Amino acid sequence: MALASRTSPRAPRPSIELVVIETQRLSPYLVRITLGGDGFDQFHDRVETDKYLKLKFTTPEPESHPVTRTYTVRRVNTEAATLDVDFVVHGDEGVAGPWAANVKVGEKISFIGPGGGFTPNVDADWHLFVGDLSAVPAIAAALESLPAQAVGEAIIEVDAEDAALELAAPAGVNVRWITNAAHDTECLADAVRALEWREGRVDAFVHGERESMKALRRVLFDERALPREHVSLSGYWARGRTEDRFQAEKREPVGQIL
Repeated sequence: MALASRTSPRAPRPSIELVVIETQRLSPYLVRITLGGDGFDQFHDRVETDKYLKLKFTTPEPESHPVTRTYTVRRVNTEAATLDVDFVVHGDEGVAGPWAANVKVGEKISFIGPGGGFTPNVDADWHLFVGDLSAVPAIAAALESLPAQAVGEAIIEVDAEDAALELAAPAGVNVRWITNAAHDTECLADAVRALEWREGRVDAFVHGERESMKALRRVLFDERALPREHVSLSGYWARGRTEDRFQAEKREPVGQIL
């Protein structure tokens, strides 16, 4: 006889289906997809600037396996009943990128979410944002949410100079793009080491490629001795890994960042 569980199983989260309203090429490497339609009524927005969706795709034939891919919500427009999702594209590489590069207005996509975790602390003395192109949607949303008097630094790593975008930010926040075509995992860490460190409490959002985040962990916690509660540090992806493998490795030593 099976014993009854002391806890009830978590109910599966409902899936939401939206329609592609518009596509926009922001750069050679970034495509914005605007989603809307009747399903928007089921979308419950969150206050976090870093909030994500689990988008549902099917791998190409002959496998045709269902897979999910995690993407940050760039912006929600409640008046227009739409949301924007920005996709990094590298030709035919991956599942979601090629979909975003080729999807047509009127096509549908399903997802679960949003989930979320980070909102800038307005009580901090200054702000630090560090990441690569995958973190740009969350960084851009956070910059737009800051009060006009906010100060800080944003350092964003890209593969090529033409990947840089104009981001809206308070006048006191310096936004700097650095090119790292060689994919040196110490590039962002070295940029943070070279900063003229500001006085007071920092509120740091540091997200991107896993090995680069490990290097930044050493800078922020070992060298700068920042308290954990002052830093949001996470790997969004890992070079040479599919998202399925990347997610599985989070439970292995190689996937541990904190």
